[in-house]
Amino acid sequence: MKLFIPTPSHNAVGLGPLTIHFYALCILIGVLVALAIGRHRYGRLGGNVDEIIDCAIVAIPAGIIGGRIYHVLTSPERYFGKAGHPLEAIKIWDGGMGIWGAIALGTLASWLTFRRKARSLPFGALLDALAPGLLIAQGIGRFGNWFNGELFGVPTRLPWALEIPLPLRPVGYEQFQTFHPTFAYEAIWCFLGAALLLWVSARTQLHPGALFLLYIAFYCLGRIWIEALRIDSAHRLFGLRINEWVSLGGFLLATFMFWQRRKRSRVVDSAHD
Repeated sequence: MKLFIPTPSHNAVGLGPLTIHFYALCILIGVLVALAIGRHRYGRLGGNVDEIIDCAIVAIPAGIIGGRIYHVLTSPERYFGKAGHPLEAIKIWDGGMGIWGAIALGTLASWLTFRRKARSLPFGALLDALAPGLLIAQGIGRFGNWFNGELFGVPTRLPWALEIPLPLRPVGYEQFQTFHPTFAYEAIWCFLGAALLLWVSARTQLHPGALFLLYIAFYCLGRIWIEALRIDSAHRLFGLRINEWVSLGGFLLATFMFWQRRKRSRVVDSAHD
């Protein structure tokens, strides 16, 4: 008997006049989980948990907007090309969120909110408290892609391959039935990363903000090889997908900044000895 992961036959459910899209539901669940973990961790650090909520009120919508803007800018032909549909740019429930845009604009909005209020801990500590939960949220969010039958990888016949219905297969891949489930690879990678961050934060005293940089570096490292598997349409530069270059740049920058913070921490510790 051939084993595979089936693509769900429905990506939404109707409740009276309402239509609940599973993609949006996965994002919502992820956000709630990230907030719960972030509040708990920030409180244990000695921070005022209300600061997490204050930042979340602006960071969540900013992150959604930033993620959608990144997706639209990197896939403009789908919305503004010759056969594009501009109004579809606002249909986030159909999929299409660039995580780097979400992180960038969400973090900026959080910082602008945080700096205007009395704060109990440095902003870096707030980011560190959120980091593990953000990875878990991203992992949960990837199941939204599963419901939409999108962002899968190259064809494979492995037991955990993802079965894709014919209408959802890209041009040139119609003869293949099963593909790499990159949504699952990324979800697993994110959950492992969250466990790693929790383990590191429990055993190592890091400079505020360093754990958040470790989160960026870890996620980008995984995204590099996951992007290399994907076959959905994407712009390329020197043979690599744009998202691969962004992931590589994010990994190198975050790793360098993490090393710099660790170096400063050692200098401070030496001065206190």
